[in-house]
Amino acid sequence: MEDTDMRTEYDFSNAKPNPYVHHEKKQITIRLDTDTIEYFQELAEQVGLRYQTLINLYLADAARTHKQLAWV
Repeated sequence: MEDTDMRTEYDFSNAKPNPYVHHEKKQITIRLDTDTIEYFQELAEQVGLRYQTLINLYLADAARTHKQLAWV
């Protein structure tokens, strides 16, 4: 069955650049301790965010403020 709502050609001549392109994210693989993941999952549930988003916010803040690691 052919979809009659789909155009065979689209006109992008008036398209605007994506203003959020500099906010693109890159998928990586990272190994985290189980306790660390559980901490962020619990915190994320409390604030209503996905835990991956919360981890990204923490890392972005550390990078933005040039936070140095404090070894305990």
